[in-house]
Amino acid sequence: MPNAKLCERFRGFYPVVIDIETSGFDPKLNAILEIAAITLKMTPDGWLEPDQSLQFNVNPFNDAILEPTALAFNGIDPNNPLRAAVDEKHALDEIFKMVRSGIKASDCTRAVMVAHNAHFDHSFLMAAAERSGIKRNPFHPFATFDTASLSGLIFGQTVLAKACQVAQITFDHKQAHSALYDTQKTAILFCKIVNRLKSLGGWPLVPMDNETETQQDDNNAQ
Repeated sequence: MPNAKLCERFRGFYPVVIDIETSGFDPKLNAILEIAAITLKMTPDGWLEPDQSLQFNVNPFNDAILEPTALAFNGIDPNNPLRAAVDEKHALDEIFKMVRSGIKASDCTRAVMVAHNAHFDHSFLMAAAERSGIKRNPFHPFATFDTASLSGLIFGQTVLAKACQVAQITFDHKQAHSALYDTQKTAILFCKIVNRLKSLGGWPLVPMDNETETQQDDNNAQ
């Protein structure tokens, strides 16, 4: 498939891998503490691979609730001055700038989030963008690619570490729950899933002739 284009693979969507570490489960009440984003690109032969990346430690917004159990789980100390944290608006502005540039360069129309258990990260991203008063959010308001679901389909595993193990992607549990590390592994995993489908002949799609399609419909109806 020479001269393959990313814009033709996902109906004009520009996939961006995101991971967010937070101070709890409620996107309205709990804060983003870390966020990382990795854009993807396609080789001329149609293989998907990671491209650019950005990562930010983030200051909790005013009056954000910091759940002790969440901080213990991800090991983040929001008050550590060595974090060199930025406000969430600055982090999102920089990530959105990178994403918009990628959308334009790839002739895509809109970004779509790729994440592991994507609903969680998507809800926090959208809440932070609204809280920050950002008008030009490049991400689709509800569509996502969830690597937990895709990994369950392809590899029979939904936990990121276990899916990586089956996919033969090295995974260091000591580095897990770092936004950048988890984003890097999720990006590799998503590319591996997409590329595996291609290697098995599942992309580009081969049109089914009417006779074959009708026969399959008849068999399914029996």
